[in-house]
Amino acid sequence: MELFELTQDFRVKNKFQNVPVSFITDDSRKVAPGCVFVCIRGKRFDGHDAAPEAEKAGAAAIVCEHSVGCKNELIVDDSRTAFALMCAAYFGHPAKRLRLIAVTGTNGKTTTSFLIKEALDALGVKAGLIGTVKNMIGFEEEPSALTTPESFALNELFLRMADAGCEYCVMEVSSQALAQGRVAGCEFDISIFSNLTQDHLDYHGTFGAYAAAKAQLFTQTKKAVLNLDDPYWKLMSDSCSGETVTYSVRDPADYTATCIKMLQTRVEYDLLYQKEKAHVNVGIPGGFSVYNSLAAIAALLELGFDCDAVIAAIGKVRGVKGRIEVVPTDTPYAVIIDYAHTPDGLKNILTAVRPITKGRLLTVFGCGGDRDKTKRPKMAKTAAELSDMLFVTSDNPRTEDPDAIIKDILAGLDGSTVPVHVDPDRTESIRAALREAKAGDTVILAGKGHETYQILAGGKIHYDEREIVRGILDGTV
Repeated sequence: MELFELTQDFRVKNKFQNVPVSFITDDSRKVAPGCVFVCIRGKRFDGHDAAPEAEKAGAAAIVCEHSVGCKNELIVDDSRTAFALMCAAYFGHPAKRLRLIAVTGTNGKTTTSFLIKEALDALGVKAGLIGTVKNMIGFEEEPSALTTPESFALNELFLRMADAGCEYCVMEVSSQALAQGRVAGCEFDISIFSNLTQDHLDYHGTFGAYAAAKAQLFTQTKKAVLNLDDPYWKLMSDSCSGETVTYSVRDPADYTATCIKMLQTRVEYDLLYQKEKAHVNVGIPGGFSVYNSLAAIAALLELGFDCDAVIAAIGKVRGVKGRIEVVPTDTPYAVIIDYAHTPDGLKNILTAVRPITKGRLLTVFGCGGDRDKTKRPKMAKTAAELSDMLFVTSDNPRTEDPDAIIKDILAGLDGSTVPVHVDPDRTESIRAALREAKAGDTVILAGKGHETYQILAGGKIHYDEREIVRGILDGTV
């Protein structure tokens, strides 16, 4: 492939030499003879500083936002966007061979994506999945490193999906991915907005910047499916380049859930749309299951699928690993694992489980290190308001002192009378919660969810809460 072929979708400000290209990378450690090195400015490292070394290592061209003194440099307005567009061209624009469905928002992205993917499976339509828990090409699964992959890996995934015969790709699109232009050049057939609450302020700085990053998705979508019950739906609607439809459980919308029943193992409701009514049964408990399934159904109906077939397909889905996941135990109390790691996420899981809990709610949680510190006391306040006892511990402390993180958490408990057990050792906190639990209680293990690891100062270790619970109960841990 020649360099000129990779630059057709963006403007280059200067003249450059058209040369054969073997590879594209934004990682200076991966530079090899004949590749294109794209200089990207990050928070900790500026790729422009590595340009001379990349040229010495054999890079055939350097893409940059200002001159770096190299022989064959391409000066562009935004190197992140240029990188995404070059990656798409390098793989032959594979996204154009797929119908793309995007889900964004603070909470609900993973479950909504899985609902759509599994419904498509049941409808006999081959689809791919990109998200937090895993990636899938049809029924083939593989680990996921990022919610939304970097541009090169993303387009490589698109290509593999298209070559495997996938018609659709359902993907979670994160705010960081949008801010970094990873999905630049993608045109989404449907984009769903779930909700917006505090998260990732360590990256975005302000809530306004976080919201603006989410809104970017809707500038490149044909049709938006928006949660009318979230105040930020209007920002997403105003940003949308195509049509918009809404869904709600509170007010009349294009898709409205009424007559909602919260049961121990499922939710049921009546769906009102286009002057029609249909009964929906979803095998995942909790109020947020109404929102997630409503969004998924709306998206599939807007894509032209039959309503009865879609509702039947949604009714077969039984949940996502790490999202209100019931751990099998022979105990008179329940143990539930959930990924809740934001104040709103914690509120959602606790309010979902409270109506189906006869006894007490015992909540084990911590907060991630090297991440937004302002949400720590807010999570504690939420947990204290909705739980009967707290077990404050570590999540993924990373390079931060676990005791310092816990101190930030405990600051949110001033004035609270809820009993609190504190231990930075997560296993010991879980052991204490299980020892405390009595018949009819529910133990919530919040924060880790689908993760089977813990990130400590020394690196990542294997840590699966399912194994920990079983080990504690059978005496091997």
